Amino acid sequence: MDFSKVTAIVTGGASGLGEATVRHIAKNGGRAVIFDLNEERAQQVMADFSEGQVSYLGTDVTNALNVEENVKKAVGQLGHVNLLVNCAGIGTPGKVVSKGKPLALERFEQVIQVNLIGSFNVLRAVAAAEQGERGVIISTASVAAFEGQIGQAAYSASKGGIVSMTLPIAREFARDGIRVMAIAPGLMKTPMFDGLPESAIASLSATVPFPTRLGHPAEYAKLVESIVENPLLNGEVIRLDGAIRMQPK
Repeated sequence: MDFSKVTAIVTGGASGLGEATVRHIAKNGGRAVIFDLNEERAQQVMADFSEGQVSYLGTDVTNALNVEENVKKAVGQLGHVNLLVNCAGIGTPGKVVSKGKPLALERFEQVIQVNLIGSFNVLRAVAAAEQGERGVIISTASVAAFEGQIGQAAYSASKGGIVSMTLPIAREFARDGIRVMAIAPGLMKTPMFDGLPESAIASLSATVPFPTRLGHPAEYAKLVESIVENPLLNGEVIRLDGAIRMQPK
């Protein structure tokens, strides 16, 4: 598929990896609809492009009805959707037992609900709306799916679920010419790191073999482009991590 002809829905498209993806799509001639709850940030992204290139629909990815309605609206705006990129996610840490007390179940459930169920929620609605339309679905996993650290039980479980569902969904959608992929980023310079001092960022960067730095969201967006344009990439999870292997803590 020609990347300049992309008509996409990007969840979490108002910041971080999603924002970089939206910008990359628009800069290369495609169009994107941002699914996010942060309207202010989404408006800032939209302001950098001509009318119609980037639009916004306030979306709670955990809400089935909201997602289904907004997918229909996005299809109406774009004519059709040939790319979905799931970037919406949270990373609230928490040990299973801390100071003798078990982790509140709601905290575990929230991470699973947003990261895993939210990704599936949008994926199922887009696939149903565009059944028979050739396209690509890309969800965001994490290296934590493979080497989760202490305190990442919920996050790792949510991202592991994305890894595990990629192949069976790719097999199912093969009949429709829809490819299904996932990207597993390592340490990426997203808003999650904005509050950290430079010394902490330098320490984290030193754990990446090469290049010894945090990844840039634009590099994620470039991988999205590569997946879209390479028709043989399907049913796989690609690590984007500079060869990092996370330590226990």
